Amino acid sequence: MRTANIGRPWLLFAVLTALLGVGLAWLLARPDGPSPTAAVRVLAVGVGATVLGLTAWQWLQRDERRPVLDAGLLWQSTAAAAGVWAAAEAVLIVLEAAEIEGRSSTTVSPSSVAGFVRDIGAGRIGAATLACAAAVALISALAYRRTLVWPAAPVAALTALALIARPVSGHMSQQTLGALLDAVHVLAAATWFGMLVALALGARSRGAWAALLPRYSTIAWRCVWLLAATGIVNAAIRLGGFSPLLSTGYGRVVLAKVAALAALLAAGWWLRRTWVVPAAAHRIVAEASLRRAIGESAAMAVAFGLAAALATTA
Repeated sequence: MRTANIGRPWLLFAVLTALLGVGLAWLLARPDGPSPTAAVRVLAVGVGATVLGLTAWQWLQRDERRPVLDAGLLWQSTAAAAGVWAAAEAVLIVLEAAEIEGRSSTTVSPSSVAGFVRDIGAGRIGAATLACAAAVALISALAYRRTLVWPAAPVAALTALALIARPVSGHMSQQTLGALLDAVHVLAAATWFGMLVALALGARSRGAWAALLPRYSTIAWRCVWLLAATGIVNAAIRLGGFSPLLSTGYGRVVLAKVAALAALLAAGWWLRRTWVVPAAAHRIVAEASLRRAIGESAAMAVAFGLAAALATTA
């Protein structure tokens, strides 16, 4: 049966569903949070995850004589996404500086932002994240414009460092192995989401989906279990019992995140049977695979919105 054509710009629908996740967290957590910066934070993390996914596919194809995904297209997409990421990080720094001073983002002065970056740990971490994102954008643009055979591993490492900078310096850093748990949690989520979005951006034929979707599916399942395991440990340490799950805003958002993850697991199991297997056998056209990838990315973005809100909920 012929499927309706759908374009890659529909991937931007994930922005709306991510904000929906933030809004849902706000309803569940008030008056405990989340911070208004969560809306920008989820956009930054989502685009950063896409950059990680793009560089991951570059790295996985490093030894292939005829890569399935075009390296030039991947570098071009990486440069564009990293540029958006850097812009989002810059906005986030201004919002955080304004929040600390109790001002609106339109009235905070440049000197206050500079002081926030210079004197406060969160500001320095934000500046480092911005610098990493900007460096990734510059390197990727050079690799694309000059057709350089640039290794993807250093760019992926720089991206991963930027993604974990804020989480590993949060409250879990005070616990034994807390920073490591947070790093694994964030990178598992970013890989799961980012590699799917990157595949949707780069796969242009039925053969590309047939070759790469099964590889993604295997990686995704491993990421999901890492995500679930580290998330359970993090929540248990933070909440310290079962009663705060309902009595605190943080606990209610955790429950919503668990529900979202369970729904995504069920959807993933169903898609593995109805999408991954037929796609690997060349029985699904590229447009149909793209449509499924867009739908799953949008659903995953809701969980990203909940997670971003959770990070700023008391």
